[in-house]
Amino acid sequence: MIKIKIRKKLSKKNYLLLAITAFVVLIAAWTIASVTGSIDAIFLPNPTKVLNYYVEAIKDGSLLENTSISLYRILLGFILAVILGIPVGILMGTFQKVEAVVRPLCEFIRYMPVPAFVPLIMVWVGIGENAKITVIFIGTFFQLVLMVADDALSVPDDLINAGYTLGTSTTQTIFKIIIPAMLPRLMETLRMMIGWAWTYLVSAELVAANSGLGYTILKSQRFLATDAIFGGIILIGILGLLTDRLFAFVNKKLFHWSESAH
Repeated sequence: MIKIKIRKKLSKKNYLLLAITAFVVLIAAWTIASVTGSIDAIFLPNPTKVLNYYVEAIKDGSLLENTSISLYRILLGFILAVILGIPVGILMGTFQKVEAVVRPLCEFIRYMPVPAFVPLIMVWVGIGENAKITVIFIGTFFQLVLMVADDALSVPDDLINAGYTLGTSTTQTIFKIIIPAMLPRLMETLRMMIGWAWTYLVSAELVAANSGLGYTILKSQRFLATDAIFGGIILIGILGLLTDRLFAFVNKKLFHWSESAH
C-alpha cells in the first residue's frame, strides 16, 4: 500500500505539471461531451464556437470595451472597500470596544445576499456607474473588515508587550508593530477579497447596465447564446486568476520571508 505523506511538498515543476494536466483534462472532457453530442449544444457549446465568439468579439471591439469597463468597476469598488475597510479592521482587531460595536454589524450584514440590495442601491445612488461600484463595494467591504481584524489579532501579544516594555505609545505600537507584523497576512486577505469582488461582477451589472462582461452574459442568456455565455464566464475566470497571481507575486516579492507568501 502506497503511503502518501500529509502536506508533502511538490517541486515547482511537478506542481505546474499537475495544474496544467487538470485544465487539459477539463477541456478534453468538454470537447468530447460537445463533439459527441452527449450534451446538447444549447447547454454545452463546442469549444471552437467559444473561440469563434472571442475572435468575432475582438474584431468588432466589444470584447476589449466590455472587459475594460468591468475592470474599472471591479477595481474602483475593491479599492474603495480597501481604503475604508483596512483602517476599520485594524481598529477592530486592536481595540475590543471597537470590535464590540463593529463585529456584530459586519457579521450580520455579510450574510445578506448582495443581489437583494440592488433595488435599494438603485434608489440610493441611481442607476449609473456608482450603483455598479456600490454593489461590488458592499459585497467585499464587510467580509474584508472581519478578515483584516483577524489579521490584526494574529499578531502575537509578546510582540505588543515587548513594544510597551521598550516604551512605545499605543499609536506607535499600532504603526510600528501591529501593522508591519500583519502585512503578509493582509496581502493574502486582499488576494482573497479581489476574488470575491469578481464574483459580484454579474450582480453589479444587473443594475441598468448596457456594457461589461456581466451584462454580455445576461444579454446572451436571453438569446440562448451559450457560446457567448461560456466566453464571458471563462474570461472572468481568467481575469480573476490573473489578479490572484498578481497579488501572490507581490506578496512573495515583498514578504518572501513569510510562510503566507509561499
